Amino acid sequence: MSLRLNPSRVFTLHRLRFPPLRLLPQKPLHLPSRQHLGFRSPPIYVRVAGAARSSESPRSVRGDLGFRPRSLCGCGHGLARSMEAAHAVRDRIDLTEKEEKIFGRLLDVVRHFKLETQLRVAGGWVRDKLLGKDCYDIDIALDNMLGRDFCEKVNEYLKFVGEEQQGIGVIHNPDQSKHLETARMRICDTWIDFVNLRSETYAENSRIPTMKFGTAEEDAYRRDLTINSLFYNINTNSVEDVTGRGIQDLKSGHIVTPLPPKATFLDDPLRVLRAIRFGARFDFELAEELKEAASDEEVKTALANKISRERIGHEVDLMMSDKQPAKAMAYIHDLKLFYVVFTFPENPQPAVTEQCDRYCILHINAAWTLLQSIGYSIFSDEQRRLYLYASLFLPVRSTIYIDKKSKQVPVASYIIRDSLKLKASDAEMVTNLHAACEKFVDLIPFLESNEDSEDLRVKLEDEYLEIPPASTKRVLAGLLLRQIKDFWRVALLISTLLHPKASHTCDTLNSHTELDRRREIFGKIESAITQLDLDHVWKMKLLLDGKAMMGVLQLKSGGPSIGKWQRRLLKWQLAHPNGTTEECIDWIKQSQAKRQKIDCSA
Repeated sequence: MSLRLNPSRVFTLHRLRFPPLRLLPQKPLHLPSRQHLGFRSPPIYVRVAGAARSSESPRSVRGDLGFRPRSLCGCGHGLARSMEAAHAVRDRIDLTEKEEKIFGRLLDVVRHFKLETQLRVAGGWVRDKLLGKDCYDIDIALDNMLGRDFCEKVNEYLKFVGEEQQGIGVIHNPDQSKHLETARMRICDTWIDFVNLRSETYAENSRIPTMKFGTAEEDAYRRDLTINSLFYNINTNSVEDVTGRGIQDLKSGHIVTPLPPKATFLDDPLRVLRAIRFGARFDFELAEELKEAASDEEVKTALANKISRERIGHEVDLMMSDKQPAKAMAYIHDLKLFYVVFTFPENPQPAVTEQCDRYCILHINAAWTLLQSIGYSIFSDEQRRLYLYASLFLPVRSTIYIDKKSKQVPVASYIIRDSLKLKASDAEMVTNLHAACEKFVDLIPFLESNEDSEDLRVKLEDEYLEIPPASTKRVLAGLLLRQIKDFWRVALLISTLLHPKASHTCDTLNSHTELDRRREIFGKIESAITQLDLDHVWKMKLLLDGKAMMGVLQLKSGGPSIGKWQRRLLKWQLAHPNGTTEECIDWIKQSQAKRQKIDCSA
């Protein structure tokens, strides 16, 4: 099954009519008049090539709005890129076999109960399909009934045809809407969300809207971006571009709001971050009017005061896990939102410089470029995500603040844990990565050379332990890898941004010469560590546990001395990777006897 858009650049325009709502009265969406706007273009109604699924063909009659408010969505700002020069948008939507089965089942329900319900797939699924991307998140918008009511009809139909009924989950937040909800159920082994078309109004000091039943027009215009306002009408087998801008903005690669951006952002400031996220994901350009609105002081204040830190952190985390994280962070910086999104604690030590935000963006951009050049496959998704956070906050790795318990806490940890409200384990790992990359910076010159470092070896030794010169590298690197475990490549790659410390400035971080140098360093050190057989050294178990150690040392109870001997044992095993338990016991006894002899002589 496929949907064909008009192959020419001139779309066939129709006016829309949607079935009347029968459950609740509608409140019209108040927009400027066509005469005031000076535009008369109707919504775009993209017909499918071939017969429609429903028994009746779609009707082309007058709709409620019937205009395209170009001046409201940043179209009059002189965007330079032509539609032909921008992003490829498919002229057809290809349905998978499962999608055809799902939509066919939904239409069976409508026909069986003689419902007048129009079923529309809303938002991201339509956008992604037109961009030729896979999408498994299907949201069905209903024009005249609640999602739960329709799901119950689905179950009635399943019972009628002798199939197993499905459980219905209802997502209802009374703070957001006292009478509307989202229902979820499995159809053809796929979770589908059902919600009615909506209109919304906002209170002055809250981003939580009052939601009511709405029309397709009202629902489309309330959405954050034009590219997310498209519908696929299952009944008529067509794509509906109610704002008249969704397909055009997909083609030209622009991030635009259906209504005036400042009013849109003041209603729901989180849409600023969503605009940034989608702009970065698809490599789209933010409309000038949108950028001006996002940088507006009133909008920034609303973002800081109306949106919870958890919601901001969630959006940032989605950006970091997406396709263009460095671009998203650059957008945040360029729109002067850095310190709104990433709040810092009071009185950091040392004081944060005015250029801190710029340095952070330079570092994540360099880190992202470096990772792209090496290849994403070296990291898991979680490693990549924390690599980016650690790189972003690398300029403040040595900056701390004093918390309420008079403890010194890294500023990077505060931003991740308290500002973005991410997991405590995320903050801990970023702090560990910063510490490990500093150690790598000191270790890299030694690992690159073929010489022994007597100074480093002496620091490892004590009166009971001697490290063979040929084993110094293995012991030093092994101790570090056991601390950072399978994130050692992450720490190593970050450390190349700092090594050697005096070879570059922040302004040269992203030069091709620096990129090549870092890639070369990473490859050399990774190879050296692999050749030392340390790749999974953190999984190595000590030859003697605490109880066995007490027996060898002839101690009746443990204590600090056992901990010291176990640390010595770890170094001994790293220096003697093929050593046996018997050899280990002999070393301990000989070392202990030697020490006792020295003590007696003294």
